[in-house]
Amino acid sequence: MDEVAIARAVHILAVVHWIGGLWFVTTVILPAALALSEPSRQLSLFREVERRFSAQVRVSVPVAGLSGFYMAWKLDAWGRFLDPAAWWLPAMALLWLLFMAVLFVIEPLFGNSVLNRLSAVQAAHRALLSVAALVVGAAVLGAHGVLG
Repeated sequence: MDEVAIARAVHILAVVHWIGGLWFVTTVILPAALALSEPSRQLSLFREVERRFSAQVRVSVPVAGLSGFYMAWKLDAWGRFLDPAAWWLPAMALLWLLFMAVLFVIEPLFGNSVLNRLSAVQAAHRALLSVAALVVGAAVLGAHGVLG
């Protein structure tokens, strides 16, 4: 069996869970929470959903990184990270590092104070989703030879 194909499937499933969840929280959960009239209900809804998704994404983001690292190692693709035509590869790695920092450093240290301001959370989610959508789209095009 081809280990790289398995790693690629694991990688894609992890990214779909991670970015798909980000998309859902950003475009469905946060607007629904903010539409509620009572701030305490807004916060309660968001915290309940965020708690459940956060536990899951704390698995899928590291799995995405480990599977990506494995593919780069197995294919000896490190030089491609320095190729300007393959800019989407380091963009993926930087996006992953950003989310690892958010999930495992920033959120545990500052999460409670920030989560109390859902409008700020929504703005941050929109920015992260925009960057993630750009990087994922570029990665798909790049992996299929459309970019570079």
